[in-house]
Amino acid sequence: MSDEQRDERTYQVVLNDEEQYSIWWKDRDLPAGWSTEGTEGTREECLTRINEVWTDMRPLSLRRRMEQAAG
Repeated sequence: MSDEQRDERTYQVVLNDEEQYSIWWKDRDLPAGWSTEGTEGTREECLTRINEVWTDMRPLSLRRRMEQAAG
């Protein structure tokens, strides 16, 4: 990858009320409904963090409904 193509931006890990994760540029305002998770760094570092913590892709509301149905 050439230096011109290298992504030098700082990203942050964000999540919404349904505990779904994404990355967002550090220097931009967050979209409505999203908050920071605390991790900042390169795109690759943030994606690695998401892979570590987001082990259940189901939205929070679905997980709760399934727990209630099972309980």
